[in-house]
Amino acid sequence: MRRLTTWVLAGALSVTLSGHHACAGTLSDLKFADTTTLSSNAELARRLLSPMTAAQLPELLARSGKSLRKLPIDLSQETFTAYVPTAAPPHGYALIVFVPPWNAAKIPAGWEVVLDRYGVIFVSAARSGNDASALGRREPLALLAEENIVRRYPVDKERVYIAGFSGGSRIAMRLALAYPDVFRGAILNAGSDPIGTAANPLPPRDLFLQFQNSSHLIYITGDRDIFVLSADSASKRSMREWCQFNVDERSEPSVGHEPIDGPTLARALDTLFAPMEQDAARLAACRSGIENALSAQLQQVRSLIAGGERSAAGERLHEIDTHFGGLAAPQSLELETALARP
Repeated sequence: MRRLTTWVLAGALSVTLSGHHACAGTLSDLKFADTTTLSSNAELARRLLSPMTAAQLPELLARSGKSLRKLPIDLSQETFTAYVPTAAPPHGYALIVFVPPWNAAKIPAGWEVVLDRYGVIFVSAARSGNDASALGRREPLALLAEENIVRRYPVDKERVYIAGFSGGSRIAMRLALAYPDVFRGAILNAGSDPIGTAANPLPPRDLFLQFQNSSHLIYITGDRDIFVLSADSASKRSMREWCQFNVDERSEPSVGHEPIDGPTLARALDTLFAPMEQDAARLAACRSGIENALSAQLQQVRSLIAGGERSAAGERLHEIDTHFGGLAAPQSLELETALARP
């Protein structure tokens, strides 16, 4: 039997929850207690940093007299807001973990009625706005929110999504890329970036292949949000170049830089809940092109090392690590070790 777990609500009211017998409605100032290795500093670094950057992190910290802590945050000091529909769907709730650009943990206006209709739990962390550290707060808080909700409610693991608005949407995109085993898709509302960059490196190979296979992204931006629409175009082009074809987009008429309303959320959920159709031949051909390019560039580094051009080899290897990220490992790390030898 699943063990009993305690949430502490505002006003020091304690509510004991277990599995399917939990609270419903809007739940504010929630305290969660359960951690997960997925939100540890080591795992965040493995998934969200390039392999060479992650490998160098302990040494960089040691030089400054610091060490890598196990967890980036003290969960006992954090609060969350959740919305839980009264009745669970037959196959379990869907779940949206929302990353905001603001610091308050709140539900966007007009969402509750849609969450009820579609049987979707909403959860968001406080103090997770744009001024907070991505790696040190916003990303682990989103992962911890997901972990604690799925432990307490009957959630359909195939319908767990990450969403965000503005700067929170950019964090949601990073988490969708790095944690496809947790989030099956993302609602990217008015915020996105290209992937395969220093800011958004590709995760380890197995995770990236899963992202290509089964993650579903929806870009939603107002047609008056000109700057973000341009950024969205670059992000979507990047997704295609990296063989992520499960992408839908929507430009909201007469809307500027603002969160989506209830009807738009409903349309996004209709899209996410619909079965995906993957073109296996197109995906295989795209992947083959990436692998050929990667192999050629790694061979170039080997040739530079063999020819004694170590400086040029190091520069080229750094470029590969930035661009290909986890796809280049472990070869990139082996080459880095070879370059470090006298």
